[in-house]
Amino acid sequence: MTTDPTPTASLADLTATRLTAGYAVGEFSPVEATLAVLERAEAAQARTNCFTRIAADEALAEAKESAERWRSGTPAGPVDGVPVTVKDILLMRGAPTLRGSLTSREEGSFDEDAPSVARLRESGAVFVGKTTTPEFGWKGVTDSPRHGVTGNPYDPRRTAGGSSGGSAAAVALGAGPLSLGTDGGGSVRIPASFCGIFAFKATYGRVPHYPASPFGTLAHVGPMTRDAADAALMLDVICSPDWRDWSQLAPAAGSFRAALDEPLAGLRVAFSPSLGWAVSVAAEVAAAVREAVGRLAALGAVVEEIDPGIADPVEAFHTLWFSGAARVVQHLDAAQRALLDPGLQEICERGARYSALDYLAAVDTRMALGQAMGRFHSAYDLLVTPTEPITAFEAGAEVPAGSGHTRWTGWTPFTYPFNMTQQPAASLPCGVDGAGLPIGVQLVGARHADALVLRAAHALYGAGAAEIPAPPAP
Repeated sequence: MTTDPTPTASLADLTATRLTAGYAVGEFSPVEATLAVLERAEAAQARTNCFTRIAADEALAEAKESAERWRSGTPAGPVDGVPVTVKDILLMRGAPTLRGSLTSREEGSFDEDAPSVARLRESGAVFVGKTTTPEFGWKGVTDSPRHGVTGNPYDPRRTAGGSSGGSAAAVALGAGPLSLGTDGGGSVRIPASFCGIFAFKATYGRVPHYPASPFGTLAHVGPMTRDAADAALMLDVICSPDWRDWSQLAPAAGSFRAALDEPLAGLRVAFSPSLGWAVSVAAEVAAAVREAVGRLAALGAVVEEIDPGIADPVEAFHTLWFSGAARVVQHLDAAQRALLDPGLQEICERGARYSALDYLAAVDTRMALGQAMGRFHSAYDLLVTPTEPITAFEAGAEVPAGSGHTRWTGWTPFTYPFNMTQQPAASLPCGVDGAGLPIGVQLVGARHADALVLRAAHALYGAGAAEIPAPPAP
């Protein structure tokens, strides 16, 4: 998707980087940008059902405060005045966090921000609203008992993906250039692939996370944006330390945004079309991803087609994921459990049957997988795969009709392995299929190689590899 400004472009179509550049010279104001984004948010909600709450009055008040700071030459930070949305899994002051569940309470004081939200607020961001999620973020599509189905911005009859589907649809339709998502098995990358945007899952611990996820160290917080430059800008803000997360990493060594333009010459890239196990990749997806890999080679990377030599860890992932889901609902009584998404009920029942030894065996598999990928990255800087083997399918379904899959993990084999290994991974668009639906390519780096992944993605944007048609106007 191209986001370069034109004289007639709506402010809602501009990146965060472009918006702040305009604020700095008085070309336009945060109030004007926020009004344009709020108009898009209402239209996006009508088209895709991507919001749980649009905070128009609060956003305009924040935009007015930002405009005063820019006028006085004292912006609060690098995203001052930039409209942002937040997945309704993360705490946001002044708004309930309902997590897509009928068991959540709307009453309360709601006086705490999650660490990433707090850092954005300190930097002057304008909070447009909260975006949809499946119940407790449990699956790779976005529909919930509380908020219904979120459609794809390219075709609302198809899924936006998940579990950060509302955020992806909002970004794609101009309802804010930045969004905070969460990713426990692909939940920023899946919807990024289906909705034609950029998303980044940093190394575990790079972005502080609070409250701690019941899915443990599988769960990450990540930026969802229109391009890699905006993601780097956002990551510079949200990776600041927060004492509430005891598992956070030490502060980043430097600015991710400042490292974007280093050349790719000599970068060692492994291209794995299937990760080495039986994955059926749609022909149009395979061709588009292969073309993106060719662009990396043209930029100076040394590309080799090779699999990482790992086995599919899906059963171990299920043990970890389903156990976490069981923990999420452990406090609910029978009447409350009856209100849950039926699929969530099923995996919770299965998760509750695992023993501690089962869980520790899954941890052993995870450790071995991490070691194997560490060994692989001693020879290759970057691993490239499809983000998804398919494009968006029918909205409201956990799996594509006729696929034979029973759970969402069956059709997203490229994403969850890298939650188990805690590696940085990004998805960016690399084409569309015959129906005009976006295709995503995934870039995976070694643990702590976040800057390298962002740099490679930024280079692909600069080479035009990530330009796809915008979705129809909402």
